[in-house]
Amino acid sequence: MTLSLYLVKRSAISFHPTKLRRNFPRLTKPGVQRIRSYADDIRVESITYLSDGLRVKGFLAYPKKRGQYPCIIYNRGGNREFGALNELKAWGELGQMAAWGYIVIGSQYRGNAGGEGHEEFGGKDLRDVLNLIPYLKQIRGADTKRIGLYGFSRGGMMSLLALKQPGLFRAAVVGAPVVDLIHEKRPEMRRVAKTLIGKTGQSLLRELRKRSAFYWPEKIDPKVPILLVQGSADWRVDPEITAQFAGLLLKHKRPVRYVLFEGADHGIREYKSELRQMTKDWFDRFLKRRETLPNLKLHGE
Repeated sequence: MTLSLYLVKRSAISFHPTKLRRNFPRLTKPGVQRIRSYADDIRVESITYLSDGLRVKGFLAYPKKRGQYPCIIYNRGGNREFGALNELKAWGELGQMAAWGYIVIGSQYRGNAGGEGHEEFGGKDLRDVLNLIPYLKQIRGADTKRIGLYGFSRGGMMSLLALKQPGLFRAAVVGAPVVDLIHEKRPEMRRVAKTLIGKTGQSLLRELRKRSAFYWPEKIDPKVPILLVQGSADWRVDPEITAQFAGLLLKHKRPVRYVLFEGADHGIREYKSELRQMTKDWFDRFLKRRETLPNLKLHGE
C-alpha cells in the first residue's frame, strides 16, 4: 500500500538477542536474560521508498520517545550486495546512532537488496541518497533543518557527492573515502566501476572524475564541517591519497578535521570505541548544539 509520494513501506525489525549476541556482545549477555541496552529505547525498520519512480530499499532507526530529533543519512559502503545493509548492521550501526538521539536513515541504493533500477556507483543512484530528505520530512519528529551525513569507503564517496548540493546538510563524518577513482590501484575496483557505470575509454574516465572528489574539492559545500578519518594501515584506500585530499580541503578553506589512526585498517576497527565517540561528539556539536563554524582565516598571536 502506498503511504505517500516517497514512502512506500515500513516494516519493524524485531530485536533478536541470540542473533545479535556474537556481533554485538554489548547488547546481550550470554546465558542470562537480556540486559538493558540502547535496543530498548529505539525502533529499527526496513523501508521501501520511491526514488525517481523506483522502489528502493533501506533502513530507518529512531528513538521510541517522542520529540524533535536531528537526522543522519547513513551511506553504506561497497557495491551491489557486497557491503549491503542487513538487520545486524541496521541494529548495530544505525540503531546505535539513533540511541544518541537522532533519526537515522540509510539507502541500499537502487538495484540492490530487491530494489528496482540499476546501481551506478555514484551516478544517478546519488538521487537515492538525496531523495531520503523528502522521505525524512514525512517522519514524525524529524528535524530536516539539521541533517548530517555519515559514510565510509564508497559511502564516503556518496557523502562527498551529496555535499556538492549546497544548504542541505549541517555536518558530515567521512571515513576512508574513495576520492580518486582515476588512479585506483585495485584492478577489481576498476572492473566494478566499468561494470556499474557502463562506459569505456574516455567516457569512463570522465565519469570516474565526476565521482572523485579529489578533482573538485572547491565544489563541496563550504558551510558543512567535515570530520575526515583514515586508518594508516588501510589496504583498500590509500592513506596518502586521503591525506592529500585533506590538504585540498584545507587549501579551499573547507572546515575539516583530519584524523589519521595509526595502524588502523579500512574500517578503523582497532579504534572502534574512540571513533564512535568522536563521531557522536562531531554530530552533537554541529547538529544538536548547532555550533557556529570555526574561523578558518589566519589568526592568533
